[in-house]
This record gives sequence, structure tokens and C-alpha cells, in this order.
Amino acid sequence: MRRTTLCCLTLALFAAAPLHAQPDSLWSRTYGGRGRDMCRSLIQTADGGYALAGFTDSFGAGREDFWLVKTDENGDSLWSHTYGGEWDDACNSLVQTADGGFALAGLTYSFGAGESDFWLVRTNESGDSLWSRTYGSWGSEWCSSCVRTADGGFALAGVTTSLRRGEPDFWLVKTNNNGETLWSQVYGGSGYDMCYSIVQTVDGGFALAGGTQSFGNQNGYYDLWLVKTSENGDSLWSRTYGGETWDLCFALIQTANGGFALAGETTSFGAGQCDIWLLRTDENGNTLWSRTVGGEYDDESFSLIQTADRGFALAGFTQISNVDKFDFYLARTDENGDSLWSRTFGGDSSDVCESLIQTADGGFALAGYTKSFGAGNSDFWLVKLGPENSVPDDEATAPLHFGLDAVYPNPFNSTAAVSYQLSAFSKVSLKLYDLNGRLVQTLMEGWQEAGEHRVVIDANGGQPGMAVLPSGVYLLRLTDGRQVALGKVCLVK
Repeated sequence: MRRTTLCCLTLALFAAAPLHAQPDSLWSRTYGGRGRDMCRSLIQTADGGYALAGFTDSFGAGREDFWLVKTDENGDSLWSHTYGGEWDDACNSLVQTADGGFALAGLTYSFGAGESDFWLVRTNESGDSLWSRTYGSWGSEWCSSCVRTADGGFALAGVTTSLRRGEPDFWLVKTNNNGETLWSQVYGGSGYDMCYSIVQTVDGGFALAGGTQSFGNQNGYYDLWLVKTSENGDSLWSRTYGGETWDLCFALIQTANGGFALAGETTSFGAGQCDIWLLRTDENGNTLWSRTVGGEYDDESFSLIQTADRGFALAGFTQISNVDKFDFYLARTDENGDSLWSRTFGGDSSDVCESLIQTADGGFALAGYTKSFGAGNSDFWLVKLGPENSVPDDEATAPLHFGLDAVYPNPFNSTAAVSYQLSAFSKVSLKLYDLNGRLVQTLMEGWQEAGEHRVVIDANGGQPGMAVLPSGVYLLRLTDGRQVALGKVCLVK
């Protein structure tokens, strides 16, 4: 269980054998030098290319530095930049910003107030550093996940040992668009509590997930832990999931219907010594179903997405034998978590996938590190798959489309969720107008990834920038700068 340094459920075995046709592998690329280069995060950029981030000891100023690699749509390197100081600095999360630049988040031993601190680095579209900020105190802090928030700022989640008991706790830091701290919150108990993933939820709050020794089985092992907060970071509820031994969450998403999906590892359930665990909940964290996948040895998932057909794709590694050899592993499920197909990619040594995205053409891209290929001890590795084909009659699943999908409920009397899809990484504007053409609410303004998204209309003006609305009919206008989609919603108070 590679990341371990840092309720009884009904389970069905997740079949690893492919049941439907799989997408073709189109190409793969490695990036690196003579040393150790490890990719942690991948995004598709507005120009159709890719950006990969992690850390390098082949290049840069220190022992390990943040490393950002930008490619074209074929994976050919356009440029790369390192960021760091004299000691170890490791990037774990990458997002593209509204102006086409990037924000990289992780941990630094070179800068800051303590042993290690959260570190956020902001760049322009060419990767030139604009500013950086550290967050932390006398102890150890390390950031695992970062998201751009609806107000244009950032939310960083990870672990702190400084702010309460000296044992690791979940830590959430909210900043403005310049990286200046607005507030922070700590969540945890008397044991080790390790946060690995964060999402901003459609109500403007946050959900964080990882593992806890403080709650759940409390027998010295970890349970999955999901914490839901308000927009100010105040805890609303939390849930644990697990068995008698070791269970951890590394990836969290909010699903199209407002619930959550978590992926990670379990030694409590499944077929092998450590299996991948996929867990689905409702909006209150109550378990709907869970699935395990794995063989005789270790299998773990570090990345999870909901696909355009509302199924799931999860990626990580599978152990090939009892020796230290791993391959990239990609599994595709339907919306109930039942297997559609799975694939492995690798060579003679160890290859571990850390990040997965669905691309604008309906295919997938996977990134992590490889010891089988490349120039050094380990290299960044990017694998591109073509559009998937996941139906029995070999008719291809439709690629991602642009448009408004649904408003629910409609009519509504307080809040309504608006679902929409983007076919590519785009600068999005979603606005609400009255029947006289007056703008009454801006629901979204900024860059977003391809795929399904949701925002909330709040008729009571309960979110920043939202006016109180009287009863009536309103018009929705969604645009990505090239296409426009219109919708109608009725408010009855």
C-alpha cells in the first residue's frame, strides 16, 4: 500500500475481465531526465493539448522540484518549467486558471514556516511563475489536492500536524484568486486522519475524503472518511466506510445527481491482499453500493471520473506478481458500478497511473510514472486512448457534447440544480435572465474541464453574487464562446 506513510457494507465482486469492446491505445509519451521524475496530475488544456505536473530530481534547483510539462494534442512536449528551492518540493495537484495559466499545489521543504508547508504556485499560460504562497505553521503540512472555486479563488486540502494535537488532521485552506488566505478549517480526532481529495460541491461548500484512525473501527487501521462542509468550511456531517483492517480513499467526485463516489484501496474486502474499492453514496453520504476489483496481489486506484454516460472510470495500478512490478490499470463501469471493461499498460518494471481524464473526443488520457520506459530511474508517462466503445453491439458511445442537460426541480420554489455538458475545456458563461432580458444571476463565469457540470440557482440569494428572485419564468443562457444553448426555468414561491 504505497501511500500508507502519509460499518459493514454489502459488496459485489467487480469482474476484471473485459465485457465490452475497449478503446484503442493511440499513443504514449515519456518525459524525464536521468533521475526520478514522477507525475501526479494531468489536465487537458484549452488548446487541446495536455499539462502534466509532479516532481523531478532530474532538473531544477533542489533535490526535488515541482515540474510542469506542457504538450500539444499529440503529446509532444512544447515546454516545461521547474519551481523549487534547495530542499524537496513535490507537486500533487494541477488546475488551469481562468486566464489560461496554471496553479500547482503540493508541499515544500524549501520555503515556509515549518518542517513542510502547503505550497501554491501560480503561473501564466507559458508556465512563467507569477507568484507563490505557503500555508502552515511549526509542524508538517502537505497538500494533496487543489480545486479552483466558483469565486475564482482556490481551495487546498491535505494534512496538518501543527494546528491541533500534533497528529495529522484534515486541513482545508480557502484563498482568493491571489492566493491570500480567507479562512482555514481543521477536521480530525485523536488518531491519524489523512486527507487526499477535495471537491467543491454544487451548494458552494466542500467535500473532503481520505482515511481516519480517529473514527470508524478505531482498531489501529484506517477507514474511508468523507467530510461535508458549508461554504465557510464548517463541518455539516461526516461518514466512515470500512471493515476490520485497512481502507483508504484517494479519489473523490460529486456525481451528477448530487451524491458522491469514492475510490481507493481496501484490505477488508475483495479477492486479494489489497483491492481497489469503488463506493457510491447519496447526497448525505449514505452508501448506495460498493464494488471491489483486484487479483491475488495489490491493486489500488488513485483517480476517478464520472463519464459522459454517467458511468465511472477509475485508474491506478495492478500488481502483476508477488515481486515489486506494477502496471497502469484502467477500469470502466456503468452507473451501477458493474464492469464494462478494463485494461492494463506497462513494461518489464513498475508503472503506476496517478491521474485520469476523459478527453474532448470521448476517449481517455492517463498519466503517472514509468520505470519500464524513458530515460531515467522513473519518468512521467502519458497514455492516450481513443474514443471508447462500451456497448455490446460495438456502436461507439457518443462523444461529449455541449448543451444544457436538465434543471431539477422545474418548477422550483427555492433552489434548482442546472446540469450541463462541455465538449472541451472551455471558457464558460452561464447566466440567468428575466423575460425582459435583464441579467439577474451569473451562475458560472470561467474556465471548466470537458464533461458534466452542475450549478445551483438560489432564489433566496444565499450565494455570493446572487440576487433574490421573485416568482416568474426565467431564461438560461450557456455559451463557451463558440456555441450557445438556451433553457427555461419557472420559479413558484
